[in-house]
Amino acid sequence: MAKDLDELLDEVETKFCRLDPLRLDLGERPKGGSGGGGTHSGDRNGAQEKDTLRSTETFKKEDDLDSLINEIFEEPNFDKKSFQKFKSKSSSNTSVRAPIQGLSKSCSPVYLSGSAIPCGIGTNTSQSRACDRLRCVACDFQIVSYNDYMWDKSCDYLFFRNNMPEFHKLKTKLIEKKGARAYACQCSWRTVEELTDLQADHELRWVCGKH
Repeated sequence: MAKDLDELLDEVETKFCRLDPLRLDLGERPKGGSGGGGTHSGDRNGAQEKDTLRSTETFKKEDDLDSLINEIFEEPNFDKKSFQKFKSKSSSNTSVRAPIQGLSKSCSPVYLSGSAIPCGIGTNTSQSRACDRLRCVACDFQIVSYNDYMWDKSCDYLFFRNNMPEFHKLKTKLIEKKGARAYACQCSWRTVEELTDLQADHELRWVCGKH
């Protein structure tokens, strides 16, 4: 099978990839007639002849290549299934490239926490990570968080609706509290001090927005 393919490539290269002496001949032909003179009409005729020759040669080469491929397929010992399998395998090896490091990762489960716990990708094996890519599916806002702050009890829906995500406006309702972390979107807000599984709070519509 591989030998047949090599022979096909060699024959194609021999027939179609080497320089055509006839074309070189035309390129080196003098532009003028006897005595170094010439006319525009002669130049145009020469150019048209070259274009016609090129078109004829192109069609002939395509026909020859098709005929050569058909001859190989018609040979009794040629295994078409093996050829298709070989072609498919070659394609997959060269075109399928999925960089693993480019794949996005999401927290599972998703954790909220106080400021003492670092942010990152939370998993069952690394529970000491709070998700920092939270997004609310209700208002479609990215959740903001502020370390060592808590929300004032007077916060309401309209306050966040009108002021998210401007910190200089939100800070009017933020109170300093060591170890706490204040979370908020445009429709919900929480103050968290301990590592908390997001699924435990059924009112929140927050999800990990992937890393």
